[in-house]
Amino acid sequence: MADVPASPSDPPDHRRRTRFLMIGAAVVVLAAVAIGLFIGSRPLPAPPTQAPAASPSPSPSVNERSALAGLRVVLDPGHNGGNAAAPAEMAQQVDNGRGGRKHCNTAGTSTAGGYPEHAFAWDVAQRTRDLLQAAGAEVTLTRDDDTGVGPCVDVRGRSAQEHDADVLVSLHADGADNPEVAGYFAIVSDPPLNDAQGQPTRELATALLDALGQAGFAPSSSYPGALSERPDLATLNLAERPAVLLELAEMRNPEEAAVAESPEGRQRYAQAVVDGLERWAADRG
Repeated sequence: MADVPASPSDPPDHRRRTRFLMIGAAVVVLAAVAIGLFIGSRPLPAPPTQAPAASPSPSPSVNERSALAGLRVVLDPGHNGGNAAAPAEMAQQVDNGRGGRKHCNTAGTSTAGGYPEHAFAWDVAQRTRDLLQAAGAEVTLTRDDDTGVGPCVDVRGRSAQEHDADVLVSLHADGADNPEVAGYFAIVSDPPLNDAQGQPTRELATALLDALGQAGFAPSSSYPGALSERPDLATLNLAERPAVLLELAEMRNPEEAAVAESPEGRQRYAQAVVDGLERWAADRG
């Protein structure tokens, strides 16, 4: 910095003091600049590291949560698509489970629009199987398609124990002549022929009927409590596991026929069956 010229009138001591103050100020400024340059050249400190957030514990899978996990189920879709074209085979006499004989099987009923019971039962069974398997259950169907013949009712009834299943549910739809008749109902073997057909089957029927009601379907008014007790159904008589035959809809009733004919309606039926099985499985521990 250049010196500031002195005024002729300033005394010498005053001029020296002024020069000294200006030099000191210059030194302070230079020092501040140097310090700033030094600080700016240093790398900034890294921000403090944070411990990684703990990963949430994995939620249990659907299979681990469901009472259906590991449950072994036989689903019996009623009738078959080829039965109507095989009258001789259908007329074969087989064991009815009570020392008598009865026809191998039948073609089933249909809606007024021609939608057959066998197709309805097959579709609902597949939907039910898929939902059960997604929940961890093991599922066997008594037939592999909707174009074959049979199997006979005695084979269907024995299928639960032959597949070491926990439960048998036979899926059907009723065909009352009166189109005003409506509502679902369950059929159980009565009187029971073994312990499984007693209280365990009654509890299964109750769980399935409750689930259908909670799904918005109407129970049949033809049977008290929507429960029918019959001694003549080989599918139930020959079962050595809890076994229920469900008549899910009245196919001659126009409103219920419309539901049965719709994919959405069949999905609702399937979900209700699954819900009933889950409730039953949970209650049995």
